[in-house]
Amino acid sequence: MKLTVVGCSGSFPSAGSACSSYLVEADGFRLLLDMGNGALGELQRHAGLYDLDAIFLSHLHADHCIDMCAYFVVRYYRFDGGRPAPIPVYGPEGTEQRLTTAHADTPSEHAMSEVFDFRTLKSGSFEIGPFSVRTEQVSHPVETFGIRIEHNGRTLTYSGDTGVCEALDELAEGTDLFLCEASFVHGKEDIPDLHLNGREAGEYAARAGAGRLVLTHIPPWTDAERNRADARAVYDGPVELAAPGAVYEV
Repeated sequence: MKLTVVGCSGSFPSAGSACSSYLVEADGFRLLLDMGNGALGELQRHAGLYDLDAIFLSHLHADHCIDMCAYFVVRYYRFDGGRPAPIPVYGPEGTEQRLTTAHADTPSEHAMSEVFDFRTLKSGSFEIGPFSVRTEQVSHPVETFGIRIEHNGRTLTYSGDTGVCEALDELAEGTDLFLCEASFVHGKEDIPDLHLNGREAGEYAARAGAGRLVLTHIPPWTDAERNRADARAVYDGPVELAAPGAVYEV
């Protein structure tokens, strides 16, 4: 699998990064994990506008899904070559309504479903293209899912946004690359069921025996290097900070 970081800023875009969006590729299939603020522009550095095969939305906060409104325009109003077939979009219950409301002026109540094939996420295992995936609901104020992706014996786990929860241990167990949010700073913020800090992300990686930890969703006002140091204090494997354009072979 090939993982490309499209955007990794938490909560709002930074001067150098769009919000959460990650491109996973294998066997010519392109799966996009989230499409937050600014992600659609950055995505075009790595894939054509009509080259995606499926989209996974971990949850419906704007910093993970709002550029789907712009992507609707791209697909709905394509006149050169005709409108493409609806692309599978895996998201929490209410995804279509959320995007329709956010766009505000769709041509009809069901225009979103003319270009997006909405599929409601539940905890469980299923296939997306060549990938075997497992999704579990994690701990966040709105319904949110983490995802474990497997292909040819290799695994990638993406936490989504989450506080401490058992489901993340299950998703991360033995994973080769753990893409984990680290929005908070250890000893500074302590809000249950919202986000993790760098130390907590490191503890998850250590318990899981993860091959590599990549910290993401770090807001511009958070010291990313502090979070990396806190993760390294409890996890012996490699710890990296997600950066736009970074590519990982899993």
